[in-house]
Amino acid sequence: MKNVGEAPQEELATGERSTRNRVARSILDHGPSTVADLAARLGLTQAAVRRHLDTLAHENVVESREQRIYGARTRGRPAKVFALTDCGRDAFDQSYDKLAADALRWISERHGEGAVVEFARERMAAQAIAYRKAIEAAPPERRTEALAKALTADGYAATARTAPVGEQLCQHHCPVAHVAEQYPQLCEAETEIFSALLGTHVQRLATIAHGDGVCTTFIPRNTSQPPESTDNASASTAGRNPA
Repeated sequence: MKNVGEAPQEELATGERSTRNRVARSILDHGPSTVADLAARLGLTQAAVRRHLDTLAHENVVESREQRIYGARTRGRPAKVFALTDCGRDAFDQSYDKLAADALRWISERHGEGAVVEFARERMAAQAIAYRKAIEAAPPERRTEALAKALTADGYAATARTAPVGEQLCQHHCPVAHVAEQYPQLCEAETEIFSALLGTHVQRLATIAHGDGVCTTFIPRNTSQPPESTDNASASTAGRNPA
């Protein structure tokens, strides 16, 4: 990651820029965060966190928004959270976005939209080999967590958490988010693979590519079906058009 929050020389001596980078990285890894969340994770005072967030917001690295609530909303005003802006995400490694988008555009123009879908599915099937090994090594009740750890190893900063009647898989970073804005087939292929790996229908609730702070996938409780082969999943969906 390149440095975010350029600072005068006197600030560098006190580690101010390094701490701001830690704040930005924590938001990248964990998704939109409150001041209290950041203070607890980084071992800083809330006043210090607010000061760094003010600087990052001024530089268009982070922005504040109301916290999204899934399920029943509790009383009181939603907490304010801080999320990375597109500029903030660009500070992390996304230097090949234009090349990837150009390549997909070429595929689409030369071979049609179906070829983009096929590429997206084959790409995810190749990535899923490692994910499948991690899932098969985990007990059924830990499969979503195992998938999250495997995704994190691939740069997606993923976590799993309990949700009403199921679980949520949250990806706090997406290395291909800017390309997926133009080619949502990448997100759709990923969702299909998650369903095949976990052996149940899953529902994508939010994506970074669509402007959300985190990619969120809902996984209902279902222990009756074993994970489906990703090869079979690709074959069974090959004739479907993306939504």
